[in-house]
Amino acid sequence: MSYFDAASAAPLHPVARQALLASLDEGWADPGRLYREGRRARLLLDAAREAAAEAVGCRADELVFTSSGTRAVQTGIAGVLGGRRRIGRHLIVSAVEHSAVLHSAEAHEADGGTVTRVPVVRSGAVEVGAYEETVRADTALACLQSANHEVGTEQPVAAVAEVCRAAGVPLLVDAAQSLGWGQVHGDWSVLTASAHKWGGPSGVGLLVVRKGVRYAAREAEEFGNLPAIVAAAASLRAVRAEADREAVRLRELTERIRVRVPELVPDVEVVGDPRRRLPGIVTFSCLYVDGEALLHELDREGFSVSSGSSCTSSTLTPSHVLKAMGVLSEGNVRVSLPAGAAEEDVERFLDVLPGAVAGVREKLGAPAPATAVREDELIVDALGKRCPIPVIELAKVIGDVPVGGRVRVLSDDEAARLDIPAWCEMRGQEYVGEEPAEKGTAYLVRRTS
Repeated sequence: MSYFDAASAAPLHPVARQALLASLDEGWADPGRLYREGRRARLLLDAAREAAAEAVGCRADELVFTSSGTRAVQTGIAGVLGGRRRIGRHLIVSAVEHSAVLHSAEAHEADGGTVTRVPVVRSGAVEVGAYEETVRADTALACLQSANHEVGTEQPVAAVAEVCRAAGVPLLVDAAQSLGWGQVHGDWSVLTASAHKWGGPSGVGLLVVRKGVRYAAREAEEFGNLPAIVAAAASLRAVRAEADREAVRLRELTERIRVRVPELVPDVEVVGDPRRRLPGIVTFSCLYVDGEALLHELDREGFSVSSGSSCTSSTLTPSHVLKAMGVLSEGNVRVSLPAGAAEEDVERFLDVLPGAVAGVREKLGAPAPATAVREDELIVDALGKRCPIPVIELAKVIGDVPVGGRVRVLSDDEAARLDIPAWCEMRGQEYVGEEPAEKGTAYLVRRTS
């Protein structure tokens, strides 16, 4: 089995396993106690904190361990908002933040605060000027991930941090995906991360609050699973020692996937920034493919990958990241290679993928080229049908109208609002817009070629 979902959780690093087992014998006592066993545990905790702080690039007394990356995010946002409540209650987040950040923003709004969600360009990156325009006198906090968890795009953290610093606004950086590859540069104020993203044990997060940041602490005690903390710090140091060499190797493998997938599989869109991205992540979307069905096909072939397609979600709505980028969501596949991923496994994935996609398309009745011309406008009734059926039905009939003719697609699937415009861009057709319909929404497409 080839595990290609390291962006969700990286396999436990051997150093983490060794440190975890060793510290179970030495670090079981309460490090807050003054007797011998407690002092021994305290030494382990202090050493872990020093190692983690060195990796982050902060002071040891600025870093605490939490029970998860999500808890680190929630605690960090709440702490800064509470500490700067007198300044204002305006929060800035990017539209592609991790759901932990966006859920905290929603909770802040429900509590009477205001939130501005900064859009991204098609590559998934924010524009620095957008943050500059959004900062206000009552802005208490701005948030920006260091790199995106779904498409791998790196964000201009240093430049945004400079804008925030000039305005006197702290910047919280979610570094969950990038910290294993290197320090986050820039004058940020708060940083969060999660150990299972770099090969540490699950259930350990990092929260760093720089000295001088107004912060209202809401947790009296630090998370206390000492063996897991020791393993997290040890593995972070270990992966950093290997990061530069491994990054070069994984970039070559992911670039191979980025280039060859569109050559091997028709009607594919590779998403995310082609250059400013994390070493091991590559994401692409396939037209006329059900994401869940494709993941099952690849699983049967021995590959573990993930997807942002709406049809792999119980909500039947597309990934908020893909939606914010304005890219195709159907048939979405994220390949995130773990450290040590074998070249032969990548080659085997490229051999298997075309057949897997073709099989799913055949089951769904994907379109063959059409040549007949009948009417100036056709109506496609896709009400009650989920992705990617509305787009498949559109593709089947676009050739049945003359150049300049229109197709009206009736759909009540939220994914159609994203995928029909994306299909038009990929196929060189004109997306006219949407109109309310008696049931659902009517999406208008004009044939241009």
